[in-house]
Amino acid sequence: MIDKVNVRVYATIMKNGKVLALHEEYVGEHLMKFPGGGLEFGESVLECLERELEEELNITVKNIEHLYTQEDFLVSKFRDNDQLLSIYYLAEMVDENELLIMDPCIEKTEWVSLNTEENPFLLPIDKIVFDVLKKKLL
Repeated sequence: MIDKVNVRVYATIMKNGKVLALHEEYVGEHLMKFPGGGLEFGESVLECLERELEEELNITVKNIEHLYTQEDFLVSKFRDNDQLLSIYYLAEMVDENELLIMDPCIEKTEWVSLNTEENPFLLPIDKIVFDVLKKKLL
């Protein structure tokens, strides 16, 4: 039974036709995902985005622009009582030299080319967002 809405906020950070992705293990499963995470009570979605990027990657962003908000009902892959609502922003890193993995769950970062034929993301909304990025930027 769904008894909670879990709001997730993510950044799509671009560089030279590539988007920044994180590789991490979660509940025993390897994921490639966009940087970001869960909204905490009392913060705005942009405050959440900035906090998550600082906590995960030690970075700040600029030129933040709304890219996509999830439209379909989706139950969390990891918690069957959570309904997900995911919001994605396009952003630029202020200083790429500050990029440092701060979260021990993150194994590595990768710049993924938008020119790939196959969508490399596994999570359903991330797949949609990767396609949205391709249409917008290519």
